[in-house]
Amino acid sequence: MAAWRQWQDAPWGRLRYTLAEHNLRRHLDGRPLKVLDVAGGNGVEAARMAAAGHDVTVVDYSTEMLASARALAVSTGVAHRVTCIESDAAKLSDVVEEGAYDLVLCHNLLQFVPDIESILVTVLQPLKPGGLLSVLAANAHSEPIRMAVRDLDLTAALEALDATRHYTKTFGTPVYPRTAEEVTAVLRGLGCGLLGHYGIRSICDYIPDDQRKYDATFFAELERLEIALSDRMPYVSTARLFHLIASR
Repeated sequence: MAAWRQWQDAPWGRLRYTLAEHNLRRHLDGRPLKVLDVAGGNGVEAARMAAAGHDVTVVDYSTEMLASARALAVSTGVAHRVTCIESDAAKLSDVVEEGAYDLVLCHNLLQFVPDIESILVTVLQPLKPGGLLSVLAANAHSEPIRMAVRDLDLTAALEALDATRHYTKTFGTPVYPRTAEEVTAVLRGLGCGLLGHYGIRSICDYIPDDQRKYDATFFAELERLEIALSDRMPYVSTARLFHLIASR
């Protein structure tokens, strides 16, 4: 939890939430929605959605994460709009109603599961016909570039091209490399239409001077640049994270 909170508060963590919100807002019409946040962790995204007027249900398997999510909802004055449910994402159908949600968030989950089709089938079940699915995951295309440019480790970059697993420093667990192309193909096979493909952190993770990113002026300029690049090719393809918006 401490490592995760530290990551969220860092410039790259703040960019991740700001950019995801910016991308998603392009597809919302301003009306209050019923939102399901799958593997929503400590509720940072849920609190932001609730502050915008949406009713949000957070599902996560971690008791500690959900306790933090509840506390955050209370401290930000949105507890009346946030519901927390403890459950593994694979058992989602046991705890939430089918076809009940306008928007389902599947953020930072796909890289942790070996079978993305199975989990996408599961997260689509609670979505209303015509509802929106937001999928965000680490971009496998970015890993070799990050290792070569930021770490100057060309051997590791070469190995990363065909690696079937990486490891996350924050959680110390194996992750599966995913690409937007791979996930898009699965979504289309499940009958979903792709509405948007965005990149998150097209530049930030390739700048080796992390300390500079804590400078308010530099960060503001970085944020403006990241927003401008979020829907522009080729930057979308090599961004650290890919963000897909699909309709059922």
